[in-house]
Amino acid sequence: MDKKKYTGINRLIKSGALQTVIDKKEEGSFGEFFDDWKWIFSYSFKYKWVILFYTILGILTSSLSLGAAWLGRVIINIVVSKDVEHIWLLIAAMIGSSLVSLIFSSVMNRISTRISIYVNNDIQADIFDKIIDSKWSELTQYTGGDLMNRFLSDVSTISNNAVSWIPNLIINVYTFIVTFIVLLKMDVIMAAIALLAGPFLLIISRIVLRKMRMYRKKVMELNSDMMHFEAETFYNMDMIKSFGIIDYYSKKLKDWQKKYKQYNLDYNKFEIKTNIVLTVLSTLVAMVAMLYCVFLLWTNKIMYGDMTFFLQQRELLTGRFNSLAATFPGMVNSAVSAHRIREIVQLEKEYHDEKAYEELNEVADMGISININNASFAYRDGEPVYENSDFVAKPGEIVAILGTSGGGKTTLMRMILGLIEPSEGKVALVDYKGKAVDISLDVRKLFSYVPQGNTVLSGTIAENMRMVKEDATDDEIISALKTACAWDFVSKLPDGINNELKDNGRGLSMGQNQRVSIARALLRNSPIVLLDEATSALDIETEREVLHNIIQKQPNKTYVVSTHRPSVLHQASRVYRIIDNKIHELSREEIEEIIKFYTLDE
Repeated sequence: MDKKKYTGINRLIKSGALQTVIDKKEEGSFGEFFDDWKWIFSYSFKYKWVILFYTILGILTSSLSLGAAWLGRVIINIVVSKDVEHIWLLIAAMIGSSLVSLIFSSVMNRISTRISIYVNNDIQADIFDKIIDSKWSELTQYTGGDLMNRFLSDVSTISNNAVSWIPNLIINVYTFIVTFIVLLKMDVIMAAIALLAGPFLLIISRIVLRKMRMYRKKVMELNSDMMHFEAETFYNMDMIKSFGIIDYYSKKLKDWQKKYKQYNLDYNKFEIKTNIVLTVLSTLVAMVAMLYCVFLLWTNKIMYGDMTFFLQQRELLTGRFNSLAATFPGMVNSAVSAHRIREIVQLEKEYHDEKAYEELNEVADMGISININNASFAYRDGEPVYENSDFVAKPGEIVAILGTSGGGKTTLMRMILGLIEPSEGKVALVDYKGKAVDISLDVRKLFSYVPQGNTVLSGTIAENMRMVKEDATDDEIISALKTACAWDFVSKLPDGINNELKDNGRGLSMGQNQRVSIARALLRNSPIVLLDEATSALDIETEREVLHNIIQKQPNKTYVVSTHRPSVLHQASRVYRIIDNKIHELSREEIEEIIKFYTLDE
């Protein structure tokens, strides 16, 4: 049931778009609506001359269509009166006018499509860059699905209206006025029938279609739920088969199908009833117009050609009125979409410092240290993760971070990367001369990072590797794979490094995916390497071999490894433990005690 409150004249029309504008006016936020459209026009402005040409072409097309209809009227009257002296000339003019109108209409369609694509690409490219450049902490306010919906759906809504809205409004208004004036000069009553038919049918159709939208919305929601159920089922097929619960999921699918079937049949029944009602109403209006024309024809006040012209233009006038009415919701929807996108593009941006990156990169071979001094941090509305904590990692070291799952290891990695900033204290990179540099988006190029989970994407292994170094040779890729203990299984694949992987690296085990991810980080050859639980799926022997290879093949780099497995401590030069909202550096005795306890536990 539609519970939206309509006010003013909108109680009769009941338009959601019109009510949005009325509400904004009453709230005093009407200026936001124009700000949103000014933002839209900032993208379409560079196509202003093409848009002007499109508008002029539309007016000419509309005029030619009306002229062709008028000539058709004259030809019919000539045939009926058997006065054929100039009929061939008129037929040629009508055909020529129709052909030119068709050409103009096709050109308009081509122009509109091209500009819509250009604007869509312009906005998407700009939005994409701005999203990527926004602070990580700002982006985490939005779900991935919400960002995707804004990036795809909202941008599409804007691009479809950014170019065509004003031209189509001008063209529709022009056609409506000219057609009405022509009918008015021919017959006042016919003009009145044509003028009133549009609003009458629009109001009736809105009343009838409101429930239709409700049905349609429910069907689409059920369709989305079914797709989610199916996707989740196929994604978790291993678990379903392992538990032997295929019958359970088969029954759930049938239950969803039953709901989907019933709602679709109900929707279809209502759709049929609605179409009957609307068709009957449209037919009644058309019959009133025809009966009036028949009366005029019977009383010899018009000729048959005049009747044909009247009926044709009456229908055209109704169509133009509906087009004008449809323009308004499109305008409001675009403004709403623009507002949603502007929320994203106005997020606080990353800190850039290209000069600092260039200076550090010049001395990167000498090694770069990580220094965290007296840092405190808490997520929004959350408990403190760290309070007054220090951390140091130097070149040539493997620095281990111990902690329980959810204890703050990944948060520390994010702080080192500059994705989040401490509320107090400072995080900096320090070169061999002791010069400290704040973390920025540009400075982050000096990091190689292997996050938790599977970060191998679909495509070949070589394509996954070259993400971080586009010009990497096959030999460089193979060398990195060897260092990460990945070459032993990659070399046995049918196509080696050119072997295709499915989504999320399907085709490889979790441990194999982790080793490919580590190899990718090593291929980048950055002075700082961060491994966040990156060896969790490896057995202890492989983990030790990988870490040993890393420090032997790429010395003088700074390695930070977060783990909840003490086995890595054998390789670590320095060990920190996160406990009681504090980053504690462990003494050698404490490290040995943990190793001893772990060994006894094994």
